[in-house]
Amino acid sequence: MKKKLHICIHGAGGLGSVIGGYLAKSGHQVTLIGRQAHADAINQKGLQMVGRLGDMLIKDNLSAVTVPDQVEGVIDYYILLTKAKDARTALNDAEVLVNQVNCALTMQNGVGKEALLIERFGVEKVIGGSTIEGGTLLAPGKVNNHVSAPITAFFGELDGGTTERTELLAEAFSGANLKAESVDDINHVLWEKAVQVSGASAWAASTLSANPALDYADGISVREGAEHYVTIAKELIDAYKAMGYVPQDFYAPFSFLKVLDDATFEDAVQVCLDLGVHMKTLRRGIRTSMHEDVINGKLTEVDALFLPLIEAAKENNVAIPTFVGAYRVIKTIDSLR
Repeated sequence: MKKKLHICIHGAGGLGSVIGGYLAKSGHQVTLIGRQAHADAINQKGLQMVGRLGDMLIKDNLSAVTVPDQVEGVIDYYILLTKAKDARTALNDAEVLVNQVNCALTMQNGVGKEALLIERFGVEKVIGGSTIEGGTLLAPGKVNNHVSAPITAFFGELDGGTTERTELLAEAFSGANLKAESVDDINHVLWEKAVQVSGASAWAASTLSANPALDYADGISVREGAEHYVTIAKELIDAYKAMGYVPQDFYAPFSFLKVLDDATFEDAVQVCLDLGVHMKTLRRGIRTSMHEDVINGKLTEVDALFLPLIEAAKENNVAIPTFVGAYRVIKTIDSLR
């Protein structure tokens, strides 16, 4: 490790705690901003992590607070990881940190969210970031890191290119068992992830949530379910390509947009059916976070995730009726909470 960094993660739920825990274990100073019970448990007993790298208890280099004005010292990287709907409130609270923060980013799902950070910290301090790491809060002070990708995080300058600060953060993540890259076009990564996550979320939340027992494998292994998935995916891929992007599968194997794009409709359906058969041999209960929100009676992030894609499709005259239909279904469920 070339330099010990102070990294502040605002929104220390499952994902924020997983990232913060690994960074602290690798020797970086980490401050988590989270809920009272979680913060108390971490400060008193340490952060217990289970999952892909085994069980571990992390105490060194890690502290937790409940509000931004409790964060002490210069912050090399401020990472926003609240739910998208809570981002503006969180950043209002983070105003007290403006002079402490050297660099700010968000790793939330969706596109366009960096604008809020620019409003708070100024354009010169904000970079782009993206991750697909899996983190679930099991109890105060305990998180499960259930899934990762071969490359699980990307960083880059919003106006293009890599710099020392994006490379340094990628190096820190990689050294913490979170393989990362600094890339020339972070916006390409952000839009592709939006297509990947929104397509899966639209399909799952609108198709499976009527029965709380169903998971991703159940739906994707039914022919009609696979056909519906492919229809949504191909619509979004068309919109994505109309923006000038070519699918890269940054988060392979979780992303398989290139395969779906190149395949005929029937071949793409068979790919999904085969995936369903494989998933049924794995741990059951795999769901998108939006699917989980719907079955647990929580408001979803459907506007933050889906509307940028819907607007981009309109601007490029690409029809995405099935995806829009799924948006309307989920929006109706949200409106009746």
